[in-house]
Amino acid sequence: MSLDLPPLLDLARSVTGRAEQQLRDLTVGQITAKGDRDMVTNVDLAIERQARETLLHQAPGIGFFGEEEGGSTDIETYWIIDPVDGTANFIRSLPLCGISLALVHQGVPVLGVIHLPFLNRRYWAATKLGAFRDGHPIHPSAAKTLPEAMIAIGDYGTGPDAPERNRVSLTIQAHLAEQAQRVRMFGSAAVDLALVADGTIDACITLGNHDWDMAAGVAIAREAGAVVMDTDGSPHTPAAITTIATAPALRDAVLDILRTTTAGSRYAAGDRSPAC
Repeated sequence: MSLDLPPLLDLARSVTGRAEQQLRDLTVGQITAKGDRDMVTNVDLAIERQARETLLHQAPGIGFFGEEEGGSTDIETYWIIDPVDGTANFIRSLPLCGISLALVHQGVPVLGVIHLPFLNRRYWAATKLGAFRDGHPIHPSAAKTLPEAMIAIGDYGTGPDAPERNRVSLTIQAHLAEQAQRVRMFGSAAVDLALVADGTIDACITLGNHDWDMAAGVAIAREAGAVVMDTDGSPHTPAAITTIATAPALRDAVLDILRTTTAGSRYAAGDRSPAC
């Protein structure tokens, strides 16, 4: 399939704009547990269902996958959405949450849109079309050293793999606390990646790689000029064990931290067992 990205980007922005309005207007009326300390709300479901209906109708031939109700990724090109990235934040009225929509083609995110409505920020990008925040081109920061860098760490893990993930995460944070200017945990992969893309923060590290969490942010950060990679420094792919985005000049310093802190764990370079 040959993709005409500009109209698909327009469609994605329209769908995400409608989803943003739903996120602002709808009230959380039902919270359902879907795993260890993980939940879904009626708002997540309403946004995902509306996006599915619109995208499948207006872009026939392109598949759809949603975090909450699934779909098919066994095709060349598909949309993938996290209807509320940072659901735990949203439930508690913390503004660090938003909608994350990507288009994946031949395993690569080629288009991404992230709306962070409670921060009044809207990001979008597509391959060779540039990356933007609220209509203005964005680029990662010029930070060169860890002492001048603010770095976000992905949320702590839940479920059966949580003990190892959290142990490694705590080790990473301990090392960064001694070297980085500041360490932050925002609780949303979409927030982390968008803020690296526009230079608000200088790097983010997530021990894991769910496509619905990462695809849009990866597309935006990469198109903005950030380095988006796995633990071994190879380009980030859906098979990556971790999701790391950095300002270009920080790449090696962040990798040095990870080589030390992930050694012997499933997150170490060279280990490609499935990510949690």
